[in-house]
Amino acid sequence: MIKNILLKTVLLSVAIGWIPTSIAKPITITALGHNSTAKYVDVPYMPYANPKAPTGGTLSLDARGTFNAANKWMTTGVAMIGTDYLYDTLMTGSLNEAFTMYPQLANKVTYDPDDTSWIIYHVDPSARFWDGTPVTSADVKATYEALLTKGPMFIRSYLGDIKKVEIVDKQRVKFTFVSSDNKEILLTVGQFPVFAKSSIDADFEKISLTPLMGSGPYKLGRVEAGRSVSYVRDPDYWGRDLMVNRGRYNFDKIKFVYYQSDEIAFEGFKSGQYRFRPENKASNWATGYNFPAVTAGMIDKEAISSQNPVPMQGLIMNMRRPIFQDIRVRQALSAAYDFEWMNKTLFHDQYERLQSFFHGSELAALGTPSKAEMKIISPLLPELEPIQRQGVLEAWQLPTTDGAGFNRQGLLKARQLLLAAGFYYDDMKLYQPDGKPAQIEILMTGDTLSRVLLPYIRNIERLGFEAKLRQVDGPQYYERMRSYDYDMTVDVFAQSLSPGAEQASYWGSAAAKQLGNNNTIGVNNKAIDQVTQALADAKSRDEIIVYTHVLDRLLRAGYYLVPLYGKSGTNVAYWNQYRHATLPTNAVGIDYWWVDKAAEAKVDKYLGR
Repeated sequence: MIKNILLKTVLLSVAIGWIPTSIAKPITITALGHNSTAKYVDVPYMPYANPKAPTGGTLSLDARGTFNAANKWMTTGVAMIGTDYLYDTLMTGSLNEAFTMYPQLANKVTYDPDDTSWIIYHVDPSARFWDGTPVTSADVKATYEALLTKGPMFIRSYLGDIKKVEIVDKQRVKFTFVSSDNKEILLTVGQFPVFAKSSIDADFEKISLTPLMGSGPYKLGRVEAGRSVSYVRDPDYWGRDLMVNRGRYNFDKIKFVYYQSDEIAFEGFKSGQYRFRPENKASNWATGYNFPAVTAGMIDKEAISSQNPVPMQGLIMNMRRPIFQDIRVRQALSAAYDFEWMNKTLFHDQYERLQSFFHGSELAALGTPSKAEMKIISPLLPELEPIQRQGVLEAWQLPTTDGAGFNRQGLLKARQLLLAAGFYYDDMKLYQPDGKPAQIEILMTGDTLSRVLLPYIRNIERLGFEAKLRQVDGPQYYERMRSYDYDMTVDVFAQSLSPGAEQASYWGSAAAKQLGNNNTIGVNNKAIDQVTQALADAKSRDEIIVYTHVLDRLLRAGYYLVPLYGKSGTNVAYWNQYRHATLPTNAVGIDYWWVDKAAEAKVDKYLGR
């Protein structure tokens, strides 16, 4: 939800008809949109929902690692997966629109189009926590104060424009911001879960498997420490008749089964230990679905398209380490990666080389910069290194290989770059300009990526690096990630169709210095800071697109990571008991699926259950 971060939207227009920004007095409206009217204000349910969907059955999925806490909003502990089902947010996004939000806990908002330094959310009088007590503005205030003072650093940064949160009355809560520049924050504050004040005061920072009191559609069910966690649908859920919730949350139970490796998890899927699997392994998708249940017609495979950017999965270089300071070193490490061989040998040619941090969407920068982009880029050029400056102005293209597995040209280019950066060889070993050995440790948890990383390590060893793969358990990995204790590691940067203020937490210089923030690379670049700020302040869709294109060019040309691979859309496999209506354009929309009870009975019979 938040690593995405939350389907973000920006407030510049309203849902019930277009209202010009020249109006000089506050207005009260329901849905909010960015430069367009919300499409679904007057509909009884979302177009990808089936309001007649039967309820019942179990949605079961897999998870990795382990857990020891139910609260993912504190700075310690490893939270269990799926806790978003426990909580409602003030507003919720559409899966068919990039820039609109609809009522959930709040049934309307009041704001002044001429003074966007504040907004009032009106809490629905019908909203109730699980224990039957009403959700009030005091709960909203307590939630945001906890997030701002005790939450993860990237959340504090994301909400950093909040100046104060005030209780107007029992149902109204007012957010005041440090300025009126960041219009996105008006909606950002509507996207976080709301907890009961009583549980915040008592338990917010406690590492516990008991969740904070929520108002969401599910309650925590059975928890098997380190093995599984289940959520059970609340039959008294207050919000079941909201427009966005009709035909949603149809499963009586949602269960996550934990595994330590993907190989074991796949075997668990084959045996029906869980029954819905997003398939992220190309070899499985190409050749793995030939087991008896598939032959018997018990398993469905579906490739689901999406208009969202493909998440950038990359082998990041920690810029806090001296060895990565020279851009030529980072270039060399990128040139050593042989995507073509890996895609052919390991992935059955099913993946795409990620040429953009917003690959597969209209936000990806293509070709050379447009005139609009050059107006932004030109003043920034003096602040860039020559190599980055050149890369920003070019039609970007990562190097390709012949796929034979030797990557001779790539390694020769990498060697030249290292020598130009002052590295040198002695006794067949590579040394840094200061005489220290050229050593790199790649951090990972689990073994899913080892077959990808080991060939890469062999390539950089051919260059003379002393390289090793360091595999640690989940808790140690999370702690090392929080404290930026690694040379290189794989990270994934998921993006929405509405990038904005959260980009500063990914790439901002301030975030690079804050432990636990999302700038895992440690990017510290004045030009990128200026563009991320301008993107957060964008006043139109056209501005969002052009600033994102520029940001994309700056990130690519900085060689901050080795882009690995990705795929437009999502492959899913599931036991033939799940059904869906027309799928949304921007997501799998699993919350709107349901169980066919007759088909579930056949699956159970097949599995001997």
